Amino acid sequence: MLKVLVPVDGSTNALGAVRHAIAEYQRHYKLELHRLNVQPRLSRYITRFVSRHNRDSWHHDLALTALAGARAVLEQGSVPYLTHWAVCERVAEICGAAQRLGVHHIVMGTARQNSVTRMLEASVTSQVLEATPVPVEIIVGTAVSKWERRGLPAGVLAVGGCWYWRLTESAPVRRRISSWSFAARCSRRLDPWKLHRAAQACG
Repeated sequence: MLKVLVPVDGSTNALGAVRHAIAEYQRHYKLELHRLNVQPRLSRYITRFVSRHNRDSWHHDLALTALAGARAVLEQGSVPYLTHWAVCERVAEICGAAQRLGVHHIVMGTARQNSVTRMLEASVTSQVLEATPVPVEIIVGTAVSKWERRGLPAGVLAVGGCWYWRLTESAPVRRRISSWSFAARCSRRLDPWKLHRAAQACG
């Protein structure tokens, strides 16, 4: 029985890869599907404020959310599957899981050419292609996301504002103290996402 690994991050493009794997299963019925979600590690600055238990629970919830769409599609198609998730560097874990599981190939979804999302995903895809000896099948998406249609201008403004703030800030030490004050306030609620933002602001 051939094993197929499908990395899933909750995106529409990842669901396209899942649907492709389902179609492949329905043609052969001798495939063992493995879906994998990889959560990035939190910054060491954040771990000072959040307990190990809360970090693990947060990662677990994010993994379940990211895998939910793939689960619904697989169960709708009555396709058996195995689930894996890890907190690790994404490329290393995808390649490592492929070897540990002994998969025949990896199926990855990516945005269509000339898409902004494609530029963001290309790094992971290209790194996996270079790092793993396992064949990789790339499934290209067809639709432009709402983020690309509406969210890009806001993202550009946010990045521009961030750079303006950095350029106009004349006291790095004061900025760091201010950022850590924000992190300390966030720690009262133990919100890892807010703490992640605080760590990024610290540079």
